[in-house]
Order: sequence, then C-alpha cells, then structure tokens
Amino acid sequence: MTRQRLVDARWQSPPAPFEMAMDALDELPEDGELVLLIHREPGPLYSFLVQNGYVYRTEGLEDGTFRILIRHQRS
Repeated sequence: MTRQRLVDARWQSPPAPFEMAMDALDELPEDGELVLLIHREPGPLYSFLVQNGYVYRTEGLEDGTFRILIRHQRS
C-alpha cells in the first residue's frame, strides 16, 4: 500500500515551497508518494527531481492549483 504525504505549499513565497518539498522528500519512504499542492509550476523542483531519481506527475486543478505527485523512480 502506498503511503502518501501531503505538503500544501500554496501561496508560500519562494524558496519556501522548494524547501518544504525537500524536507518532505528527505523523509519519503521508498514506497511512499509525496503530494505537493502549489499555485504555480515549480520548474526548479522538476529539474531536481529528474536529476535525483524521482518521477512525478503534474495535474492542474480547477482552482488553479497544481497537484504534483512525486515518487522514487523504480529500477
């Protein structure tokens, strides 16, 4: 069963959303999933994820929020 952790970083000023995501990723178990809510697409975070073995999927919600689902890349 996948364990999810929610981080609501909507309307936080940079670099707070990135730092909040990094803190959550530090504690993300191998089978876990981070759900990040943010009010804009985080380009620097996407680059970090790709370079450090994570996969992600971004969904745009009706209220303008981006919901980003992040997991460890499976070999």
